[in-house]
Amino acid sequence: MALFNARRFAVLFLTLVLIPAVGKSQRTKPAPDEKPRQVKKEVKRPYADWIKDVDVILTEEDRLAWNKLKTDDEREQFIQLFWRQRDPDPDTEENEYKEQFYERVAYANEHFSSGKPGRLSDRGRIYIKFGKPDDIESHPSGGAYDRPANEGSGSITTYPFEKWSYRYIPNVGSGIELEFVDPSGSGEYRLARNPDEKVASLPNGANGGYGRENYLRVQDSPFEVMQLHSDLDRAPSIDRRWVETTDSPVVDDSAIAFAAQLNYFRQSDNSVLTALTLQADNNELVFENVGGLQTARLNIFGRITSVADIRIGKFEDIVVTHATAEELSTIRTRKSAYAKAFVLQPGRYRIDLFLRDTVSGAMGVQHIGFEVPSFPAHKLAASSIILASKLEGLKDTVAAGPFAIGPYKVVPNVSGTYRRGENVGIYLQVYNTGIDQTTLRPAVDVEYILSKDGKELSRRREDPQDINDAGQRLTLTEFIDTKSLVPGEYEVKVVISDHIANDTISPSVRFTVAK
Repeated sequence: MALFNARRFAVLFLTLVLIPAVGKSQRTKPAPDEKPRQVKKEVKRPYADWIKDVDVILTEEDRLAWNKLKTDDEREQFIQLFWRQRDPDPDTEENEYKEQFYERVAYANEHFSSGKPGRLSDRGRIYIKFGKPDDIESHPSGGAYDRPANEGSGSITTYPFEKWSYRYIPNVGSGIELEFVDPSGSGEYRLARNPDEKVASLPNGANGGYGRENYLRVQDSPFEVMQLHSDLDRAPSIDRRWVETTDSPVVDDSAIAFAAQLNYFRQSDNSVLTALTLQADNNELVFENVGGLQTARLNIFGRITSVADIRIGKFEDIVVTHATAEELSTIRTRKSAYAKAFVLQPGRYRIDLFLRDTVSGAMGVQHIGFEVPSFPAHKLAASSIILASKLEGLKDTVAAGPFAIGPYKVVPNVSGTYRRGENVGIYLQVYNTGIDQTTLRPAVDVEYILSKDGKELSRRREDPQDINDAGQRLTLTEFIDTKSLVPGEYEVKVVISDHIANDTISPSVRFTVAK
């Protein structure tokens, strides 16, 4: 969901001005106030406010990436990724981290505000990052205070101060003690670098460094306190399993590897059938004996959101694979497949996919950014080309089941890899073809061109009578025999020429013949 990189080009025009004078013509320089000004476009208010709000949890990497963004679309993608990286449980609809963050911000603004919002105060920033301390010792009025031995003992007079204690802060340490002092009495408590900052009777500047010079505890040494403050300044750590780039699937380092593919078919001018196919190798799954059959179960959960992070829909299903004890070794060499179709409007979306083996508990995750294409009316266009591992006509059978598309059963080969000797099935639909008023059929030519390394190997023209048509929608199917093909990568180009509209399109797809 990589961010988009806009390319900009600048053209510099040099104007030659001829000035009547004795001698040669001269090239004049524009006056300074006439030079074009390079003005950086201001970020829109909502995005500027958002980056300020989350500053306390931004990593340096986040800041550098944000400053490179050029468009609002890129900023939207960044914001989505930012929260998803921090989601502790992507298998649920809620982002608990995001909700907790805004709850802490609200609490900080309510309880720690003074001359500035509470979220910007030292107490607010610590609270938002690390949550409520395990213990708070509060002295809101200051005054007489008996110091503990590690602070030098004795009775002193203090400014208002608070001491926060955390039993443990991840990536910071255990037994963390923090003091916040309000020397001005304005309500703005500052994080103290040493315990003497709260002493009201000390001369200004006395012991203004980190820690104590004569410390009794290691944690009070100048070096340890300096290191603690440095650790507190860092952004909270991120679970990097959920990092993604927009337009490309990102897979976490999980136990189950699986392949995902999205294909698009026109439904109407403003709706597109989006077909999702998932495939996992059966040897990734754990089989158990259930009623005499070896059974593997995959729980599949998915959710679709728009570019504005609006939830479009979700689904959850179970895929079950059965095998007898004798079949198990063969079944393990095959794949389990899952298909789901949903209708979307053209535009950009993200789908989050979670697979869990219900026997072993192992999980696989992918986050995929994708763009649903538009199929304008009255313009020749084609659907996605599906490379099929199984492609058969349903004849008079009613189209049903997850892999039924029109009058065909189409099981995609998501990997696009075939063993030598297997047939490569090609399936696609063509839209908005012109109709020959004499035959009342589309007047189109279709050619399948097979090539390898840019060299054409074969070309076959489709018999127009073999084309399955339904009005202005054509269904094209083709099989490529791989027996004579050497291992390697191949390309199939489908050239579709409409003689009525005098238009041609040439969608293509690549497949691999394995060794």
